[in-house]
Amino acid sequence: MNKEMLEFIKSRRSTRKFLPKPLEREKLDAVLEAGRYAPSGGNNQSTHLIVIEDKEVLAKLAAMAEKAFAAMEVTEGMYKSMAGSVRAAKRGGYVFHYQPAALILTANQKDYSNNLVDCACVLENMMLMANALDLGSVWINQMKWLNDDPEINAYLFSLGMKESERVYGGLALGYPDTEDGLPNRTALPRTGNEVTYI
Repeated sequence: MNKEMLEFIKSRRSTRKFLPKPLEREKLDAVLEAGRYAPSGGNNQSTHLIVIEDKEVLAKLAAMAEKAFAAMEVTEGMYKSMAGSVRAAKRGGYVFHYQPAALILTANQKDYSNNLVDCACVLENMMLMANALDLGSVWINQMKWLNDDPEINAYLFSLGMKESERVYGGLALGYPDTEDGLPNRTALPRTGNEVTYI
């Protein structure tokens, strides 16, 4: 059982191309339930899952993010993925969420010291459950990078995010656009994440 679990964890990979196919409610609910049972600091359970399936809302968020990133400049030492978002937005046609069946934003209290950590635990649980259900998923950072943007926050408040919350991560979720319709499960060798024994 332990070996099987480790192999399952190793088989989780990110999906960045999705079929235009909606998710069955049972599968979406199972992914969300896995996230809701993630550990949290002091068992706080303060992560708010905002599930966006509406294509118009997804398109509006993509346009707002593109506008915000296009207004930025790439600076020395900028995280490479964020710099990639800025460059792509300046070229135009940038869709940060890869057109998934659902985008699940994880929001938490902005003044809570474990906000990002708790959201990360929720996201990992959801990614593992997605893999178990033959769904593709990928962690989405862009809304976290823009969580001080007043226009985007106002729109998220209109969708149900509380004013005391900010987004600390997201998950694009759907059916992978692959030849067999399944996620890529080829484990990649580790080149980092060093371990030191004391």
